[in-house]
Amino acid sequence: MHRHGYQGRKLHRDEAQRKALMRGLAISLIEHGRIETTLPRAKELVPFIEPLITKAKKGDLAARRQILSALDNQLATKRLVDELAPQMNTRDSGHVRVVRSRLRVGDNAQLATISFVDELKSVSTETVVAKGDVI
Repeated sequence: MHRHGYQGRKLHRDEAQRKALMRGLAISLIEHGRIETTLPRAKELVPFIEPLITKAKKGDLAARRQILSALDNQLATKRLVDELAPQMNTRDSGHVRVVRSRLRVGDNAQLATISFVDELKSVSTETVVAKGDVI
């Protein structure tokens, strides 16, 4: 079978599983600011998250809805648009970096750390939600 014309990595998953994997990695990156995963997953996450960050920098309602549609997580969308994106106005692209870190002990897979290029400060204050409160 030829490899011509195919873009992206399959990561041994079907389309729905790859989409769910990218959503989960993107949400974790937004929540924690830095994650460690395998190198192919990290390289696939970059073209998924970069357009979302660019849309978040616009900050309008349409962009917010597109990000929510891609991430399917309201808290991550709110954090990306309201807290992280305003701190990233110094650059047009290249908001995340992938750095090879170590080899995983179990299967010797190459791991990589993916993080934001700019030093971002967490603006949100952790609020304790009482039982029965609706966010």
